[in-house]
Amino acid sequence: MTELKKTPLYDKYIEDGAKVIDFSGWALPVQFSSIKEEHTAVREAVGMFDVSHMGEIIVEGEKSLDYLQHVLTNDVSKTTKLKAQYSMICNEQGGVIDDLVVYKLEENKYLLVVNAGNTDIDFEWLKSKETDGVTVTNVSSQYGQIAVQGPKALEVLKPHVKEDIEALKLFEFYQNVSLFGKNVILSQSGYTGEHGFEIYCAAEDTVHIWSELLKLGIAPCGLGARDTLRLEAALPLHGQDLTTSITPYEAKMGFSVKLNKGEFIGYDVLKKQKEEGLTRKIVGIELLDRGIARTDYVVKNKAGEEIGYVTSGTQSPTTGRSVALAMLNISETELDNEVVVQVRKKEIPAKVVKTPFHKN
Repeated sequence: MTELKKTPLYDKYIEDGAKVIDFSGWALPVQFSSIKEEHTAVREAVGMFDVSHMGEIIVEGEKSLDYLQHVLTNDVSKTTKLKAQYSMICNEQGGVIDDLVVYKLEENKYLLVVNAGNTDIDFEWLKSKETDGVTVTNVSSQYGQIAVQGPKALEVLKPHVKEDIEALKLFEFYQNVSLFGKNVILSQSGYTGEHGFEIYCAAEDTVHIWSELLKLGIAPCGLGARDTLRLEAALPLHGQDLTTSITPYEAKMGFSVKLNKGEFIGYDVLKKQKEEGLTRKIVGIELLDRGIARTDYVVKNKAGEEIGYVTSGTQSPTTGRSVALAMLNISETELDNEVVVQVRKKEIPAKVVKTPFHKN
């Protein structure tokens, strides 16, 4: 049996009594207190997550921009030393190998932050596309990452940095920020639908920074709350709402595709979808009776015909609604369209609703 990977904070989890589970080969906390308490802390005040399991890949060299324009869907030329960018790696069929964030650290040097379970896959894919004038390096072991999220995130962090972090807009960042005596990258970003920051630090500094944040009264949160928060905000999870057979347009993430920048991997398929329209796409649905729509549950129309499947679902702690993201035939995606979700042996009525399911 392969031993689970551990972030620098693993011993802290155990010390603090967190419930630890296997997540994509990592030993990570699913909760510290309860999922609902941690979810509420982030929605109403501030909470923090260890996301040091995320992968970090450096792309550098004189041809690095041209290379990234070829392997990513978004227009990387729009990144700056202040402005990061959400993007995707697609295969030749337009399916999503991974979604990621790109940081321009300096001229001809970029940091790609990728999903933990895909780090090796992404690295091998990117390495296979490497050309002269480009070097791709997996530096994941060198980084720790902590996400501080919630409406009070700014209020809590602001006194501890000299930079004007209040001025940061979504996906903007500062490098070389001193936080509790450690050098970090501080980004206005997150995966909860709340205002917040992601702190990138040296792996060996992670415990110190986490411990100092705990002293400020920030609630430590686990994977359970992270999932309910991101789903309320209708943020996609790779492996469920994004896969190698789901395109960015089908996932309603078309803003991350820039066809006008020139050709890239997956371009032909995505261009065709943009011009000719989709045959299916992911929409929000709400169950109208008791039950929770889980991943891969079948969705039918009122005539009993199978029209799609659930990609992610939960009982929303904030709204109390049972909500889900579902991939449906395009003809069934109109708002308020009535559908049926097969929850075990029971058919539960549902309807197509607007996303996000919760927005501040």
